[in-house]
Amino acid sequence: MHEKTIDEAKKRLLGGQLVIFPTETVYGIGGNAINENAIKLIYQVKKRPFDNPLICHFANINEIEKNFTLQEKDYELANTFWPGPLTLILEKNKESKITPLLSNNQNLVGCRIPNNEIAINILSKIDFPIAAPSANIATKTSVTSIKDLDNNLKKNFYIDGGSSVLGLESTVIQTTKEGCKILRLGSLTIEEIKNKFSHYKIEIIHSKISPGNQLKHYSPNKPVRLNVNNVNKNEALLNFGKNDLISNIKNLNLSIDEDLIEASHNFYNYLNILDQSNCIGIAVVPIPNNGLGKTINDRLKRATFYDNK
Repeated sequence: MHEKTIDEAKKRLLGGQLVIFPTETVYGIGGNAINENAIKLIYQVKKRPFDNPLICHFANINEIEKNFTLQEKDYELANTFWPGPLTLILEKNKESKITPLLSNNQNLVGCRIPNNEIAINILSKIDFPIAAPSANIATKTSVTSIKDLDNNLKKNFYIDGGSSVLGLESTVIQTTKEGCKILRLGSLTIEEIKNKFSHYKIEIIHSKISPGNQLKHYSPNKPVRLNVNNVNKNEALLNFGKNDLISNIKNLNLSIDEDLIEASHNFYNYLNILDQSNCIGIAVVPIPNNGLGKTINDRLKRATFYDNK
């Protein structure tokens, strides 16, 4: 990545402006986490309600320790899955200058170290964390490629880092004495956590301290129909695996080989492409409800919240 681009991003963040940058999960729209006006700007630009908190991104665990208290299990997970798609809900310490505005005035904040060279490069050149939700308008689909970015967001400075490697957001976790609670399903699966920490008691719970838990979220503009076994006229088709289904408008297959890693990588990009087609809606075939499939199904359920009423 060109040094000039990184310096420009640094200059804008220092000046309280926003920067759109790649991470391994999805693209983020970031601002200085200690600058209240920059945080207000993120909420304003995204049309995001203030009760939907933002995740803070850090260059390394030392920067996190300056602002937060980590418990034993926080360190276990951090040492295993950082940098990567793990967001830990941590308690701010007295020294932290992070504005309460980004966490709905709670003392608990989602923190992560992204596994992306551009993101880490920017973070290591500044002395404050970057608060960065996904680079989309609130309730709309996340973006894993700059070409899917909403035109209203392109007015902000953005860095094109190619296609996101993982394609689904980070997994938001709060540790407990016995293990952890998963507050938002994401790219880090329950199976991966259990594989490393078989003794953990793991619960999935809904909590307002995690971002991305609105009932209507991650949603294309066109209505979405789930678990289909037929495709209606003028519906586009989001397929998975091998079957005889076909759309008269547009067909995209998340993974012909039924590979959930490939499906995750393609998910938002394919939804965005189908959404742009001249379809009346998007038909989605059943996705296996395990591993990353659980996360995909969570996103699809939220995407169809109003459609299914």
